[in-house]
Amino acid sequence: MKAQCVGILMDGNRRWARGHGLSISQGHATGLKKAKEITRHAFARGVDTVILYAFSTENWNRPPEEVKHLMKLFGGALVRELDELSREGIRVRFIGDLTRLPESLRAAAERFERERSHSDSGKTLAIALSYGGRAEILAAVNRLLKEGKESMNEEDMRAVLWSTSMRDPDLIIRTGGEKRLSNFLPWQSVYSELFFLDTLWPDFSKEELDAVLADFSERERRHGR
Repeated sequence: MKAQCVGILMDGNRRWARGHGLSISQGHATGLKKAKEITRHAFARGVDTVILYAFSTENWNRPPEEVKHLMKLFGGALVRELDELSREGIRVRFIGDLTRLPESLRAAAERFERERSHSDSGKTLAIALSYGGRAEILAAVNRLLKEGKESMNEEDMRAVLWSTSMRDPDLIIRTGGEKRLSNFLPWQSVYSELFFLDTLWPDFSKEELDAVLADFSERERRHGR
């Protein structure tokens, strides 16, 4: 059994930076480079969708200077990296409450969605940015109510989730030692296999990803049957 969709909570950038005597901003920049490396490796191993949890709705409560730096990082280096992936035929999507993003970053996200609405390679990279699972579900319910729905089924909900048309993650990896999903894809992850690793995200290696994928391939997934 091969994993087709992998979700990743990239935890540990700040702790890694402190442990190496670096600034928090340097930790986040290193984490971004790692994200590109691991995404490419996942695609090379046959994964067709990678979902990266880049910035949560709760992260807006971090110190203003850190948030400002992250938005600058996303608006600069992230866009440059995504441009490269997009040119290679990889579909780039953003899921989250994009209305809270700086205008320039929101415009860049909309451009990626517009210019690469399909994948020439069959591969998709989704960035969960200003994302919260509860907010996603509430936004979906409110949209259905606004459309006049008095009752709804799973198909109705899937059609209006921010992640509509995307696969549910076969497996979810969280680095950094914490063992929780922290509001990441609660609707989509009900049957995901979960892997919690102590490795801090900037230290996460291709070999560790290979080990997770190999472990997943040995698991039996019955989905309640």
